Amino acid sequence: MNLEIILHAGLATGTILLFAGIGELLAERAGILNLGIEGMMLVGAMAGFKTSLVTGNPWLGLLVAMISAGVLSLAHGLVTIHFQADQVVSGLSLTFLGTGLALVLGEGLTGQNPALIPDVTIPLLSAIPFIGPVFFENHSVLVYVGYLFAPLCWYYINKTRPGMHLRAVGEKPAAADTLGINVYGTRYFYTFVGGMLAGLAGATISLAVSPGWYSSQTTSGQGWIAVGLVIFAQWNPLRAALGGYLFGAIRRGILDLQGPATLFGLTNPLFINKNYFFFLQMTPFILTIIALVWGSRAAARKRLGAPAALGEPYIRGERGV
Repeated sequence: MNLEIILHAGLATGTILLFAGIGELLAERAGILNLGIEGMMLVGAMAGFKTSLVTGNPWLGLLVAMISAGVLSLAHGLVTIHFQADQVVSGLSLTFLGTGLALVLGEGLTGQNPALIPDVTIPLLSAIPFIGPVFFENHSVLVYVGYLFAPLCWYYINKTRPGMHLRAVGEKPAAADTLGINVYGTRYFYTFVGGMLAGLAGATISLAVSPGWYSSQTTSGQGWIAVGLVIFAQWNPLRAALGGYLFGAIRRGILDLQGPATLFGLTNPLFINKNYFFFLQMTPFILTIIALVWGSRAAARKRLGAPAALGEPYIRGERGV
């Protein structure tokens, strides 16, 4: 098992979780829980793949993927914000809807070869021992975007006026409304932004990280991992980035254990049997389930720093919201 290879691949895979996780984080900061990430990611992967295949332009594919998933997320916004429906039920329904749309509209795409997002090596930085090959050599452009995206989101949430409005809507929407902040508009906007980032995450899979590969299993449950990642990160974009890269490295490390059955040069016969590998593949999802169960407890959510109004519909004029 080569640590450098694992970390390099973990950064690429972690970028997917970074985009999806921060998208969900922004929506939850506004008080909207969206469990439809998996469905939106599949739609994004399909739309980006198909657009790039038809036009030969992967950047246009990314744009279409983001818009497609963003529009789909507005269905969740309409149901939960306008009609005050249960956010968990609506999010799960969105996953089923997105999965179905991706299956129907993506029929026949498997085995096709679209134009892909290019890999880039950063001069000078890539020459730094160990760090250079891991962080700055032969990565998709989107991986480098991810390096900047997380700190910029942290700064936006914590140091800007729009970020302050976002936090206010997620914590005390009635008070925010009193101050003239458009609670409904803010929630719609960040639900849409969260959907666009989920679409970007999906297209990152089909056009960059797993280039040219599309099927109904493209996302492989990474949307659910992104939901748990938000809790793991305590609604902090920087922690979400670190958590995403960690999950990515774990997934790659597990794959490596299936092959030569060596751990840093030492033979480990336990992992030669592929039956053990099946259980190892479950590790990221077990961690996600633990995070979701822990984060669902009211006391734990308060201790972790969850937005106070998360999952609660806002009805203008009601007290105590």
